[in-house]
Amino acid sequence: MNHCLLIQLVLAVLPVLGGPAVTNLKTEHLVNPLGMDNPQPRFSWQVEDGREGAVQTAYRLMVAADTLEFDSHPLWDSGRIASDAVLATYAGPELKPFTRYWWKLSCEDKDGALIPSPAAFFETGLMSPYNWRGSWISDKQGTDFKPAPRFREEFKARGGIVQARAYIAVAGLYTLYINGKKVGDRVLEPAFTRYDRRVLYSTYDVTAMLREGANAVGVELGNGWFNHQAVTTWHFDQAPWRARPAFCLDLRIRYADGTEELVTSGMGWKTSSEGPLIYNNIYTGEHYDARREQQGWAEPGFNEKDWEGVKLRSCPAAQVSAQQMVPIRESGEIEAVKITKLNNNRYIYDFGENMAGNVHLRIKGPRGTDIELTYAERLNSAGQADQDNINYYYFGDRNAEPLQTDLVTLSGGEDYFAPQYSYKGFRYVEVNASSSLKWGKEQLRAVRVHSDVPGAGSLESAEPLVEELWQATCRTYLSNLPGYPTDCPQREKNGWTADAHIAVESGLYNYDAFSVYEKWLADHRDEQQPNGALPDIIPTCGWGYWNPAANGNGLDWTSTIALIPWELYLFYGDAKPLRDNYDNIRRYVDYALTFTKDGLTSWGRGDWVPVTTRSNKTLICSCFLYKDLDILCRAARLFGYEADAQKYGAIAEQVRSAVNKKFLNASTGVYAGGMQTDQSLPLAFGLVPEESRSAVLQALVKRVEEDGFHVNAGVHGAKFALRVLSEAGYGELAYRMATAKEYPSWGWWLENEKTTLIENWRLDVTRDNSDNHVIFGDIAAWFYKSLGGINPDPEDPGFRHIILRPCFPAGLDHFSCSYDSPRGKIALSWQRKKRKLSLSVTIPCSASATFHYPDGRTEELSSGTSNRIIALPRPR
Repeated sequence: MNHCLLIQLVLAVLPVLGGPAVTNLKTEHLVNPLGMDNPQPRFSWQVEDGREGAVQTAYRLMVAADTLEFDSHPLWDSGRIASDAVLATYAGPELKPFTRYWWKLSCEDKDGALIPSPAAFFETGLMSPYNWRGSWISDKQGTDFKPAPRFREEFKARGGIVQARAYIAVAGLYTLYINGKKVGDRVLEPAFTRYDRRVLYSTYDVTAMLREGANAVGVELGNGWFNHQAVTTWHFDQAPWRARPAFCLDLRIRYADGTEELVTSGMGWKTSSEGPLIYNNIYTGEHYDARREQQGWAEPGFNEKDWEGVKLRSCPAAQVSAQQMVPIRESGEIEAVKITKLNNNRYIYDFGENMAGNVHLRIKGPRGTDIELTYAERLNSAGQADQDNINYYYFGDRNAEPLQTDLVTLSGGEDYFAPQYSYKGFRYVEVNASSSLKWGKEQLRAVRVHSDVPGAGSLESAEPLVEELWQATCRTYLSNLPGYPTDCPQREKNGWTADAHIAVESGLYNYDAFSVYEKWLADHRDEQQPNGALPDIIPTCGWGYWNPAANGNGLDWTSTIALIPWELYLFYGDAKPLRDNYDNIRRYVDYALTFTKDGLTSWGRGDWVPVTTRSNKTLICSCFLYKDLDILCRAARLFGYEADAQKYGAIAEQVRSAVNKKFLNASTGVYAGGMQTDQSLPLAFGLVPEESRSAVLQALVKRVEEDGFHVNAGVHGAKFALRVLSEAGYGELAYRMATAKEYPSWGWWLENEKTTLIENWRLDVTRDNSDNHVIFGDIAAWFYKSLGGINPDPEDPGFRHIILRPCFPAGLDHFSCSYDSPRGKIALSWQRKKRKLSLSVTIPCSASATFHYPDGRTEELSSGTSNRIIALPRPR
């Protein structure tokens, strides 16, 4: 008797609402960006066409200096391109700096009808360091001076202003003001870089902020990572670039009569360190004395008699580049869910979730009242803020510079304090005031702080734990995206490489983070040594370039230089990150090969924070070496470097052969010690001989059963064990592991009231146990890839061709997810009804898919297909 369930497959046709349209126009993966430096910008778009078999058959893209010149004087006209591509690169005349360009396109649908797009724009920035006119300036204080400097300059503007742009490059952090108002809504600007090699500048449209007559521009500088005064394990206080923060500013004003005026930073500016911000450190916090506030300091007419002259500084880096990525912003205000009074002066605010960010303080109290705001992820047995899980690596003065703490002194009036140059990881804030004050929800509100990446994915599940884990992963991911991917937002704030490549797919399914990763890859290039070596953390001040003999760093960490460009290529179909980093990948692989003997290497850290098992480090590192070689070979073929493809392909085969010879027991299918990581990595990376795949897979299944159907692995096994099981038809088993609620599991954390992913399977670890750690963050990607079945095709990337391989665990009655791919929304939803399963799939215009049925059959699908009845075998 054939025991099976009948399921109905409904491949939905999108309704045609208003007809086909060209939407989501982006330049350099950003919407209408200002200040672009790339002389050959990329253009991308989507075609919304819900008709069955919808496809873009051709496009024509035009760039012009004005929307009225597309037809008469286009700067560049691609001509008709017979292609379904949704990504194009500018190939016209040289672009001018400080110029707005408009672009549009017309696409042809499957019937040859034209679909016009609206016009989009981009503006070029300086495009060359020789176009800067301002001077780098700072105050006259040294690196250990605590108060933050302020700078001001007044100028007069004529009437008839039609455009004004502020270009500002900063070594450190800044807040820019014009006529007393903050410019923009960005925070922690610019993003952290290797400051002695690259400094970023930002561009602002300040047209509406200027007025005829007297104007003033003000700049306040924060230390950031440039002048790191706190002492930690990672030695940023000894960074080779460390100096007092400095900036360079050009304010370009264009008038209706065609003339231009330039206001620049220089010796005419005035500075003061007598402002209210008497201490700031991105790692520890800020100290704010409201009694020192200088009302009107960034407005015209301010009395600056006590202000001093500035000091000229040299440019800190050879490269001053545009910050071409989504900015860091605050994300809404969050009320406390609970306020606990400890005594008349002490309160605990519980914001209900762990996050990266700050609190905003609104309070009135006696002049001179001191308030201490201590941020923590946990409470101790007395109900007080407990930082013992995050303070191990901080060696500073904990009385003068307490960790994750803001200190505020009140003026006697209505005071408002919002940190500008620090962020913390926390759920709880303990308030300790020197006098009794009124404390309620209005006095203290939390704000999240992270790169403002647009959402790309969503999911719903009948199993609450799936949605809760997804939300916890998204919360964790955003908490660790302050302009570069980090490990945790409290103890370290470092760009740990392994954390980033493990969680990259979870990030890309849920958010459009392309621009952040592209910036981080530039950081890789800045950090790479001439011999190809990369550090553990990027950016770094020099920490993390370990001697391989010391068992630090290594392939399972710093392979980000290959893995991140590859994932961007798979998800977006954009080969530029691979091309930009091709030489860096090759040099890194060559460096790794110097620590390889007979095809094997142990250069790496191994399966970090495992449960009880210890997987073979040489096997793990050799697998990552093979993966890097495979990516390098694929990139070489993509770019026509056939000699490289042959050379590194031969080395890859040597590594593959050596791994199987050394570690594979062909009769049992067991690699090394047979642990979950030992079995899953060779399967995931393609090292297993075809004739041994079944045996290796069965050995993994047996291992999982012996481990009580739980994850018993560290960071690498936790990522790949679930994947290879579900891809091989063991989705039921993988789902059981993913949704377990007992130790060790992701669900165990949530059962114990964690709202973000943590660093260790155990909860009782007192050191190195952040409660907001992204290193186990691939679980959300597994939901999309396995329960939703949405996978990119390496042979046809950017989801031009989609591999649909969903699994339908018996214990789950409903699941749906969607992903906004470069070609449009991909969606899959299924619901179990008695002995049938109703399933709906949406495929965007110009995409196709291969649907993998549970019984092993496949079917090719295009946008908008029909209904099916299929048989679902009982789960294995």
